[in-house]
Amino acid sequence: MYQFFVLLLGTLFAWGNFIVEFVAWRKHQICPTGCAHGDKVVNPFLTPCFYGAIFFTIAFVLSAILFLNF
Repeated sequence: MYQFFVLLLGTLFAWGNFIVEFVAWRKHQICPTGCAHGDKVVNPFLTPCFYGAIFFTIAFVLSAILFLNF
C-alpha cells in the first residue's frame, strides 16, 4: 500500500514538472525547474523529466494493478 502512494505522489510530481517545462517551452522561455539543459529553451519531450514521468507512470500503473488485485 505504501508503494502505491509513493508512486502516486512521484507520478504527480513528475508530470507536474513536465507541465511546467511544457508551458515554459510553449512561451519560448527557459524552464524554471532546471530539468532542461542550462540556459537554453529545450523541447520538454527530450528532457530527463519527461522520461522519468513515463517510468513513474508505468510503475504506478503496475503497482495499482497489484494493489487492486490483492
